[in-house]
Amino acid sequence: MFRPTDVRKARRHLRAADPVMKDIIDAVGRFTLCLERDRFGMLVRSIISQQISGSAATSIWRRLRTLAGPGGLKAANLAQFSIAELRSVGLSPQKASYVTDLAQKVNDGTVDLRQIGRLPDERIVEHLVQVKGIGRWTAQMFLIFSLGRLDVFPHDDLGVRSAIRDRYGLADLPDKQTALAIAAPWRPYATVASWYCWRSLNTD
Repeated sequence: MFRPTDVRKARRHLRAADPVMKDIIDAVGRFTLCLERDRFGMLVRSIISQQISGSAATSIWRRLRTLAGPGGLKAANLAQFSIAELRSVGLSPQKASYVTDLAQKVNDGTVDLRQIGRLPDERIVEHLVQVKGIGRWTAQMFLIFSLGRLDVFPHDDLGVRSAIRDRYGLADLPDKQTALAIAAPWRPYATVASWYCWRSLNTD
């Protein structure tokens, strides 16, 4: 979880270390990120959301919950459904196979979501990318939104890159090297800075 003392330290650090980030924090206000406690559900939703609109993803998510029935969106339950059944809720064949792979790996203990929080960030990324359809970005979102890790910088996230371009006066979206250089002063609170980048897209 994001402890209030850590958030206060992060905001102080970011405001002192980066004048552009200071302006972003002033414009956005309080840090209000709430963690997703359902780790498995968060990963399923991340798979569903890949390359489709938010409204489409929400619709598929709701239909999947209906399909899951009383057993709920649990690994043991979803592992019992066929690819065809998963496709019936609107998942593509590829995403249906991804959800199946995730459910099976969680169900058989290959990916232990109950204990994964004890691992360091990079080991968690390595652990999660064993699953088909989960890449580094999805693993980083898990670190941020499920585990509340403080120093995650998703340098290839479009929202973060767009905010950096707009707020740091760049002509184009930053490449990895440029993004990492701009984010260097944010350490060890890159997660908090990234969240402020996302939120800054909704401020004038």
